[in-house]
Amino acid sequence: MSEADAAAVTGRIEHTVLGPETTPDDVIAVLDAAIEYGLRACVPPCYLDLADSYAPAVPLSTVVGFPHGQHATETKCHEAKTAWNDGADEVDMVINVGRLRAREDDAVAAEIEEVVAAVPVPVKVIVETPLLSDDEKRRAAECAVEADADYLKTATGFAGGATVSDVELLAEHRPVKASGGVGSWADAEAMFDAGAERIGASAGDAIAREYLAQHDTADRTDVSGWE
Repeated sequence: MSEADAAAVTGRIEHTVLGPETTPDDVIAVLDAAIEYGLRACVPPCYLDLADSYAPAVPLSTVVGFPHGQHATETKCHEAKTAWNDGADEVDMVINVGRLRAREDDAVAAEIEEVVAAVPVPVKVIVETPLLSDDEKRRAAECAVEADADYLKTATGFAGGATVSDVELLAEHRPVKASGGVGSWADAEAMFDAGAERIGASAGDAIAREYLAQHDTADRTDVSGWE
């Protein structure tokens, strides 16, 4: 990856906290790091009000149908609308992997389309690549394209993580958020080089520090630019 303005790099990283044990203090810590390094943040939907009031300038993502994607479509749409009302700037929805594997592609695309239509913000489609064959990954991507989703996201992180080959495959269809197992700047750089537009990582702050340490000439004037 070529030398770049630091904020242009860190602003593509979504510092993430989505574990089942996540506390309000965990969310505050993620937001403090996002402010310090110019990161985005991805937080559980129950903490969106907190996040939006604590750090209103930090771009917020949250999850819908998380982590297994087996919610009813109406539930996913309700979750998306509630998330948007609570301050989410983007929504990451999990597809119904079982329906995809059963070759019910029309149903998968229709559900994505309903969620996309439910909110006026970008929707990322989590296809859970570790569970899919390459053919299924392509079909999932085609469903997202048909439904006019904005991004493809590799994984929730609960069934495995992102790989360079999966990012390359998905990037043929839509901008990609590489998520799951991205724990260092070397990992993130490999994903960016493979075509990822975004990185989702619980180690977002560590990735930003590593990037800054390894790029001493990077212009970091605006790296703490969320004001």
